[in-house]
Amino acid sequence: MEKTSNLLNQSNSINELSGQNPGKRLCIYIGESDRWRGKPLDTAILETLKSLGLAGATVFRGTSGFGAHSHIRTSSIEVLSVDLPILIEAVDTPERIQTGLNAISPMMNEGLITLEDVTIVKYTHRYLNPLPADRMVGEVMTTEVVSLTETLSIREAWEKMIQNELKALPVIDSCGRVTGILTDEDLLERAGIRQRLSVTLQLTNTSIQEDLKELDTSNLRVKDVMTHPVLTIKRSDSLGFAVSKMVQAGLKRLPVVDDTGCLVGMLSRLDILKQVADSPASNLHSHLPAGIAKTVEDIMRVDIPAVHMNEKLPSIVNKFAGSNTHRLLVIDGSGKAAGLIADSDVVARVQPEYHHGILKALRNFGKPPAGRETASDIMSPGVTAISPDTPITDAVRLMLEEGRKWLVVTDKNEKPIGIVDRRALLEAVSSLH
Repeated sequence: MEKTSNLLNQSNSINELSGQNPGKRLCIYIGESDRWRGKPLDTAILETLKSLGLAGATVFRGTSGFGAHSHIRTSSIEVLSVDLPILIEAVDTPERIQTGLNAISPMMNEGLITLEDVTIVKYTHRYLNPLPADRMVGEVMTTEVVSLTETLSIREAWEKMIQNELKALPVIDSCGRVTGILTDEDLLERAGIRQRLSVTLQLTNTSIQEDLKELDTSNLRVKDVMTHPVLTIKRSDSLGFAVSKMVQAGLKRLPVVDDTGCLVGMLSRLDILKQVADSPASNLHSHLPAGIAKTVEDIMRVDIPAVHMNEKLPSIVNKFAGSNTHRLLVIDGSGKAAGLIADSDVVARVQPEYHHGILKALRNFGKPPAGRETASDIMSPGVTAISPDTPITDAVRLMLEEGRKWLVVTDKNEKPIGIVDRRALLEAVSSLH
């Protein structure tokens, strides 16, 4: 069949159509001479589906065929027909397809409609991706990589993480091949360390050495607690493929290997977002179909973990322990964002005698100490605020320029209505969210 038209809807959301989601395919078979209210029926159906918010529809013109009247219609010169067969095809969520079906069924005096299940793998727009997906991973990756060997003791591995301030390190065998990855979360869950790396770095040197000394009694090796098997990416793979792999697995980083499986680099979210920030600025987002994720309002998190600036230490620690977050937004008396508190700030900015109790409470192993410090005392003052209509690429650039992990989305009264982090931005630019 000859493809004659493809209309992309202007009010559909990509996140409902990508990522192995169930969908429906609607096929409508009509004749070229069929009409509705004075216009060709295929045009009327397209306009109806578009107005109802479907993702898109395509019209195909057949070269020959027959239908209910058993008349063969053909485009051959010898038997030229003025009523060639037409196929209209639309794919969308089951709910929107049903809405479209209900609307177009009364428009057809004759013809055929079929409906079938499909799996929607990806739906995107050509102008949506600022990601240079065709670049090779080897051009983008970090090449200076700190690694661990499988036989290192837990104490040696943790000390190396602390010294290099890296919370995830690839693990290699004697030939340099990647066999796993070790994170501070692995050590928390399987090796008995007391806190994440960012919190550890805020402790006194004496406290850090005491924790390391406790690990001397462990017989565990890196190979006993590392995450394995581990997802890797080849340096010759495309950046687009690597991002898809990272987003689908919910990972922050991937070890990069050569054709023999040997470690040659690491690819992180930050490496990828830098490529987006370096891409040429474009105003094409203003012409994108409405509903496609193009501004931070489309991707922001609206359930903001927050505390009031007058809340005291026990309440703050309990918020961290109960909300599964490493950061809290601090709200002032007027409802505006006054600053941010990281869980590491709670350790760094209170009296050392409270550290042990705080660390236990953060892991839900006890009640927080009754300190007098308030959120105002502990927070890092100021936030990087953006408006909800900020383009995603501009948000990426601002996040990197300011060195932030969170951007706070505020309304016209400067009150917070959402937050955006690196994960949300990566998913947005990958078109796989």
